[in-house]
Amino acid sequence: SCVVCSGMIKTQSRTRFYHISIINFLCFSSEVLEAIENVIQDVLKSLAQKKAPVLTLANRSDWRNIEFKDSVGLQMIPHCTTKQIRSDCPRSAPKFALMLKILSMIYKMVQSNTYATKRDIYYSDTLLFGSQSVVDNIINDISCMLKIPRRSLHILSTTKGFVAGNLSYTEEDGTKVNCTCSATAVTVPSNVQGIKNLISHAKFMLIVEKDATFQRLLDDDFCNKLSPCIMITGRGVPDLNTRLLVRKLWDSFQIPIFTLMDADPHGVEIMCIYKYGSVSMSFEAHHLTVPSIKWLGLLPSDLERLNIRKDVLIPFTKQDQNKLASIQKRPYIACQPMWKKELEIMAATKLKAEIQVLTSLSSDYLSRVYLPNKLQFGGWL
Repeated sequence: SCVVCSGMIKTQSRTRFYHISIINFLCFSSEVLEAIENVIQDVLKSLAQKKAPVLTLANRSDWRNIEFKDSVGLQMIPHCTTKQIRSDCPRSAPKFALMLKILSMIYKMVQSNTYATKRDIYYSDTLLFGSQSVVDNIINDISCMLKIPRRSLHILSTTKGFVAGNLSYTEEDGTKVNCTCSATAVTVPSNVQGIKNLISHAKFMLIVEKDATFQRLLDDDFCNKLSPCIMITGRGVPDLNTRLLVRKLWDSFQIPIFTLMDADPHGVEIMCIYKYGSVSMSFEAHHLTVPSIKWLGLLPSDLERLNIRKDVLIPFTKQDQNKLASIQKRPYIACQPMWKKELEIMAATKLKAEIQVLTSLSSDYLSRVYLPNKLQFGGWL
């Protein structure tokens, strides 16, 4: 343990840092440094008393620690159950050491006002960390333990999402970004917190589950044809930056936000992450969720209404059935009777459909007929 503690001072990191200037940096960074120092002081106190140091973490993935609030989504209850990461237990000692190692890296970055991605941290010592998921999990645990958002710990996540449409903004380093809707999209910024001068005349925002559908709508010039809009895709399960950007755009413009997902349990789950948040990140719900998001499509009831041929639908797997059953039990479904109805249709037919099934009606049915009709006549839930 003593060696690990001294690592706080001596750790040499080969991390590729991103240098970003921050307004009020000193004011908030001192809070982060103080929070880390308090953790280390507790470790040193335990050592001085000849006790094995322990780190106490909230049980982030336990549904009993989660409450559902209509205005926020899934959030952590104030007095939740915890688990201990002990330094004297063979099973938890490696995690204890890795947590202190990453705390030391965060401490240095905050002190020097430099940034790193989660990937940079993993590659600074791949043998030590073992896998990227170990690093990701520890960073979320640290963020939850210190009650400080991850980006305030100077850790950026690698972005995979895209944004396009009627939007321009300035990045923190002064770069001006114009997301005009052409055949190429703009990558979601890696430091959403730092973007400013957001300008848009969009009438609505469309969150698209899949990259292929997003690209198709770009090719069809959807953003300009109907009325100006902003399109975003997280390319599957959204990363933190994509969720932060959706929330930032909602806070900035307060325009309607619609989702376009596959009519399957996985698509519903992704939509719920944008709208209500996820269990593992419930401690950050206030920055990440937008409960006003509406389900535009593809609705299970649309399949019958549009007479989609049965042979282009896909039968449920056992995994699909389990996923749907788990979603139906979640606290937020009870307050969404129309969603509940759609999920019951899905459960009864045991069939799922990708957005691409609309091409069985005509090649540009999605952008020419489906979306304009839905948006014009209020076909959302």
